Amino acid sequence: MSDIANKPLRSYLFVPGNRRERFDKAMSSGADAVILDLEDAVAPEDKDAARQAIAAWLSPQRPVLVRVNAAGTPWYEQDAQLGTLRGVAGIVLPKAGSAADVSDLVSRTKSGMPVYPLIETAKGMWNALDIASAPSVHQLMFGTLDFCADMGMEPDGEELNPFRGRLTMISRVAGIRAPIDGVTPSIDDEALLKAETIKGKRWGFAGKLCIHPRQVATVNGCYAPSDTELAWARRVLVAFANANGAAVAVDGKMVDRPVVSRAQSIVDAART
Repeated sequence: MSDIANKPLRSYLFVPGNRRERFDKAMSSGADAVILDLEDAVAPEDKDAARQAIAAWLSPQRPVLVRVNAAGTPWYEQDAQLGTLRGVAGIVLPKAGSAADVSDLVSRTKSGMPVYPLIETAKGMWNALDIASAPSVHQLMFGTLDFCADMGMEPDGEELNPFRGRLTMISRVAGIRAPIDGVTPSIDDEALLKAETIKGKRWGFAGKLCIHPRQVATVNGCYAPSDTELAWARRVLVAFANANGAAVAVDGKMVDRPVVSRAQSIVDAART
C-alpha cells in the first residue's frame, strides 16, 4: 500500500472511523487499500470524534483512503480538510451527483489529491461521464446498495449489470481506471462473495469494496489471473514479440493489438 494511486488495486476494505483499534489490523489484512470511513459506519454523534481519531493516526508510512460525509451534511467541510494531511492517499466522495461536487471537494484538499466518487444515486449515474471527467477523479466506485434503494430496485441480482456496463464504458471514455464494484453485505457467505466478485470482473470492473477483512482474500483471488489465463497471455506476448510485425496466431486465433493489450493487462495484474 505504499503507492495507492499509482498501481492497480483489487480490494478496498472499509474500516469504521470511530474504531481506532481496527486501523492497524486493517492495514495488515492483505487489502490493497484501506478506506477509513466517516460516513455510513459512524453514527452522527460519533463523527467529530472519529475525524479526530483518524487525523491523529494518519502517517505517510501507512497511506489510506478516507470516505468523507456527503456534501451538504454538517460534517462535510471538516471531513474534507483531512485531504490536506499527509497519509491521506485519496478521498472517497459519497453520493457524488455532479462534476461540481468533485470540484468543490478538490478545492478543499491539497493539489492533486485523487478523488474516488461513489456513484450511488440515479443523479450520479445520469451524470457519471461528467463526474468521471472532472479534475482529480482517479476511479469511480459503484455504491450498489444505496443505488438500489434510490432506484427502488431489488438488491443485486442481474438488475445492476447494465449499470455496471455503463460505468465501465464511461471510465474508458473518460480515460480513467476501470471502476470498483460495491460491497457484498453477507460476510459469512463466501460462495456469494465469489460469485459477485467474478460477475464484477466479467463486467470490466477492476476491484471490489469489502466490509470485512475475511472478504479480502476471496476478492484478491478472484481478480488475480488464473494459471490458464496467465499462460495464454505469456504465449501471446512471446508470439507477438517474435513476429516482428508479421501476422501471428496463438491457439488457432489471430493476434492483433487488442489481444496483445489484454494479454499485457493480465501479465501486469499477476505482478500486483
